[in-house]
Amino acid sequence: MRLPNQPFASQGGPVVLAHRGWRGLLPENTMVAFRKARELPIDGLEIDIHQTKDGVIVVCHDDTVDRTTDGNGRIQDHTLPELQQLDAGYRFTTDGGKTFPYRGMGSTIPTLAQVFETFPELWINIDIKQESPSMVQPFANLIRQHNVAHRLCVGSFSNKTVADFRRACPEVARTASHAETVRCYALSKLRLDRFYWGDGHILQIPEVDPDSGLRLVTRRTVEAAHRNNMAVHVWTVNDPADMQRLLDMGVDGLITDFPNQALRLLRRTV
Repeated sequence: MRLPNQPFASQGGPVVLAHRGWRGLLPENTMVAFRKARELPIDGLEIDIHQTKDGVIVVCHDDTVDRTTDGNGRIQDHTLPELQQLDAGYRFTTDGGKTFPYRGMGSTIPTLAQVFETFPELWINIDIKQESPSMVQPFANLIRQHNVAHRLCVGSFSNKTVADFRRACPEVARTASHAETVRCYALSKLRLDRFYWGDGHILQIPEVDPDSGLRLVTRRTVEAAHRNNMAVHVWTVNDPADMQRLLDMGVDGLITDFPNQALRLLRRTV
């Protein structure tokens, strides 16, 4: 594979990205999860972002706070001070709701600036969740303010958001858009990947599409992506047997709730 001309995409691999921090062990998208993951020799974090009512970019997967905190409502309808009153570990449980070990432990929804400042050594994969109102330009401004373009990869499920970000911040590595992903998969199935066009740097896909049941990650898909100068990262891979099978296919990265297991498989656990 001819490596993409972007630092994030050309790390060599395979890379291990901690999905929302160490999500299998700790409350997702919180500083405690990110700090615990950093104790491992991970390559980076995978996180999600939204923008608050007062214009601050924060780290959270859902567009509401209902699933993960003791609050309710949309992130974009709350100010940052309001969000920081919420307990971001309130609903975390690993035993089906018998216990909630992180309630009252001080976990809050972090700002993206806080993550940039706290983890200067890590690669960060960022999924822009909010589509409307667009947060692309404030996000691009924040990237330049913190001088972190070289260690980011940015994507979104929205084709428009990906296109807007490409124009606003062309110096940052990007995941393939949904349209590019579909195109790469379809052309690889037809053995016509030489006709692929797109400018994403990393193909980030699940092994099996949750909606259609199609197996997206095959050796043919991986080879097609590589021939078109894209690395391949797979999400969200939590079973060691699945990890090994994907590595055997030649994937370049694993996004996982259990980074310790991926690192153990790669014999990188300290």
